[in-house]
Amino acid sequence: MEDLLSSLSTYGYIALFLYSFGGGFFGLVAAGALSYMGKMDITLSIMIAATANYIGDMFLFYMARYNKSFTAPYMKNHRRKFALSHVLIKKYGDWVIFIQKYIYGVKTLVPIAIGLTKYSFVRFGILNIFASILFALFFGLLSYYGGEQIVNAFAYVKSNPWILPIILFTLLGTLWFYFSKVTKKRP
Repeated sequence: MEDLLSSLSTYGYIALFLYSFGGGFFGLVAAGALSYMGKMDITLSIMIAATANYIGDMFLFYMARYNKSFTAPYMKNHRRKFALSHVLIKKYGDWVIFIQKYIYGVKTLVPIAIGLTKYSFVRFGILNIFASILFALFFGLLSYYGGEQIVNAFAYVKSNPWILPIILFTLLGTLWFYFSKVTKKRP
């Protein structure tokens, strides 16, 4: 266990950058808990996560805007989620850039969907800076100050390994149910 923690404190920032580039927040939650334990620095973790999240969203926007062949496979496989993304864009406008970071399943699709429209690249970039910073601050500080509960939950799951599949099944089932309901064809 000590080797794992030592390895995480050495390579954790690189892993956090790569994980946050894809828009994930579990890496940031893990970094917050490790910062609580004294293995990582919370300020550096938040800065790395915000930077990687910003770069990742800008990359998706850029690829959708200037390399449409990049988005073609996504479009085929996730047509309904793209439709949901467009509905969110029309309904919430600029706020969707902030909201999308917290919605699992559409957080990578919204920058692509926005990139396919005539939305301003500069405007998206500026709003995305603030959205990425708020996202990283929210999950970073929440996990840092809730570090004791996260460590206790990890210890509980470690002593009761049967509970993890139940949690994962419930979480994935809820997400599947939500997206099947939201993206269902209306008569």
